[in-house]
Amino acid sequence: MNKRILYIPFDHLNKSFGILKNADPKNDHVVLVESARMTSGRPWHKERLFFLISSARHFAKELELDGFRVSYVKSDTTIAGLEKVQKEVGNFPIFSAEPSSFQQFNQLKEFGVQFVPNDFFLTSRVDFKLWADRQKSFLMETFYRAQRIRLNIMVQDGKPDTGVWNYDKDNRLPPPKNYTWPNYLEHERDQIDLEVCAELGMEPTKTWATTRVGALAQLRHFIDTSLVDFGPYEDAVSADSWALHHSLLSPYLNNGLLHASEVVDAVLLEYHAGHAPIGSVEAFVRQIIGWREYLNGMYWHLGAEYRENNQLGAERKLLPLFQDSTKTKMNCVKTIVSDIETRAWTHHIPRLMILSNLALVTGTKPLEFLDWMREQFIDASEWVMVPNVIGMGLHADGGKLMTKPYAAGGAYINRMTQSCKGCVYDPKLRVGENACPFTTLYWDFLDRNKEAFAKNHRMGQQVNGLNRLSDLPDLRIRAQEVLSGLDAGTI
Repeated sequence: MNKRILYIPFDHLNKSFGILKNADPKNDHVVLVESARMTSGRPWHKERLFFLISSARHFAKELELDGFRVSYVKSDTTIAGLEKVQKEVGNFPIFSAEPSSFQQFNQLKEFGVQFVPNDFFLTSRVDFKLWADRQKSFLMETFYRAQRIRLNIMVQDGKPDTGVWNYDKDNRLPPPKNYTWPNYLEHERDQIDLEVCAELGMEPTKTWATTRVGALAQLRHFIDTSLVDFGPYEDAVSADSWALHHSLLSPYLNNGLLHASEVVDAVLLEYHAGHAPIGSVEAFVRQIIGWREYLNGMYWHLGAEYRENNQLGAERKLLPLFQDSTKTKMNCVKTIVSDIETRAWTHHIPRLMILSNLALVTGTKPLEFLDWMREQFIDASEWVMVPNVIGMGLHADGGKLMTKPYAAGGAYINRMTQSCKGCVYDPKLRVGENACPFTTLYWDFLDRNKEAFAKNHRMGQQVNGLNRLSDLPDLRIRAQEVLSGLDAGTI
């Protein structure tokens, strides 16, 4: 006889963590709910939906093979699905690991779901609060160093085992010429995958795994082909590879098929065996135990209202080019948005320094850009996108998360990508029809927000640079032309 109903969100797909780690097939009934709000409530990218739904259905099948009684329910809402299961199996108490968003947490709590701590991260929400409450400012680097010590990763007596905490300065190389990038790992499709594709009206793709076996294969592929060279080119954008040496593990970490502990352990095993250099290993470990854990912690620490921030007063509607890559002539943006249209992913530099940068310097409404990012990216969990977009990408929180905005002109894009060659726009020009929109709008952004940045010690040099622009009146005119052209989808 059932004693408990265990609710498994689609981002808790792991038998060893969350509510399942102490589950009993004899007494627990497992429930997964495929809600209409999740599938059709917003214009979700089909590749994203395919990944989440097929992964959940595979997981449900695995639990059945393990002897669990499993209900995979399609319903209008999660709560309606849980009510349906209770009517079918009995009015037993429902348990779940703490959900990963404020909205679901509040909905499930109101319904009476009982929670166990969320252990899909290396840092509990309680532990992060203990750290954050002691900070005057929330520097990720400070948190990362504390993580290294707490988790005993590459440290001796509380200090880095190589004498250096961070190798970021060594990992900013532009894309190399005549370089051979590793092959992509393709994942074959089974009957469950094909059924989900048919329901979504899409052709099967082979980019993303939908099982733990496939996720582990992706981890092994990264270690065997890309870990060694991950660091130096992690900030580069290449015309020859959409993945470069990036791991492509974030979707699996975010839906539970992989856990951060096993990913870090696998990478450290290579390091301690002398098979991978410190620069690449440190850079990757920092992304997992530093940045990923930091964003999740800050999401909960900053509160549900944080996503509403718009401190720069940005009110422009989402540009057409974000939803249609043919609506721009800018090579960098066109290529990246086209990549996203194809596979719902691009790495962190295109996200930050091209897509978010463009939204920032054009003054795009933060919530509209946040919604687009949430809908399009395969790894776009609420907890990761809200602080990333509101705090880091758009500086909409007034500097609470980042001390300066990540705004950049065409010079940065020309240095770190291969997009400028052959583009109709010149990154060196800020006025004129051939001026790079990023270069024009970078200076216009500083001009429009110079009062807001007047007291920011990290922005003084940039803002003072406006005084050296003899063509500032012409730049302001060109900026309005660029903004109108972007709104119309002609630039």
